[in-house]
Amino acid sequence: MSVESTVRPVTTLRLTEMKQRGEKIAMLTSYDFSMAKIVDNAGIDVILVGDSAANVMAGYESTLPITLDAMIYHARSVVRAVKRALVVVDLPFGTYQGNSKTALDSAIRIMKETEADAIKMEGGEEILESVQRILSAGIPVMGHLGLTPQSIHKFGTYSVRAKEEAEAEKLVRDAHLLEEAGCFAVVLEKIPAALATRVSQELTIPTIGIGAGAGCDGQVLVIHDMLGINKGFSPRFLRRYADLHTVMTDAVSQYVEDVKSLDFPNEKEQY
Repeated sequence: MSVESTVRPVTTLRLTEMKQRGEKIAMLTSYDFSMAKIVDNAGIDVILVGDSAANVMAGYESTLPITLDAMIYHARSVVRAVKRALVVVDLPFGTYQGNSKTALDSAIRIMKETEADAIKMEGGEEILESVQRILSAGIPVMGHLGLTPQSIHKFGTYSVRAKEEAEAEKLVRDAHLLEEAGCFAVVLEKIPAALATRVSQELTIPTIGIGAGAGCDGQVLVIHDMLGINKGFSPRFLRRYADLHTVMTDAVSQYVEDVKSLDFPNEKEQY
């Protein structure tokens, strides 16, 4: 029996069990086969095929332009690499807001065409009908509250959300609504740490924070940010675990120099 066949896959139930025993959940984004294979082998619990692919893979200023077809392409690539992690795919902007039938159709396409484990949706009460309809089809849903990048034009800024009492109380209500609807987890993005801790304590489902402090049940970062590939993004919550931008730039520069100087390929590197 191979080692891979003995690996116990992460499931939505396991995430709840992790919360119950106080084990933190580690989550990162991935968008392609090679990166996902590395991330999965390193022991990550959840891989998010995020609509942040619009930014880091396609160069857009926001997440809004990425299409459902593009998300399916990225998710297919990731799922083929993963043996252990739970794979969650973002429903992109325009595929679920305001029309629950469209939302269900979008979610079904992702599940059927990518074989991913779950989908993620931004928003609370305003998308509840879509959340419920998708859940009624047996598709696991991860919620996302706080800073919701798909609503950037409504907010007009990427600054911290829910600092005022009214917005904070709405976020708490929305979190409970998502849990009651049947979501298996909720991302809390860029909200005050005390509020995130409160929500995490009140919910029985896990919370995954990004810029929401240590009180959440897990953490998520964009892989290109934490590996230092993307140098143009430096929020307070980001810890860079490597400087691959420099490593890769130096490697490519050396390759160019070696080709130009006839150093590459040498006699051992040809047939």
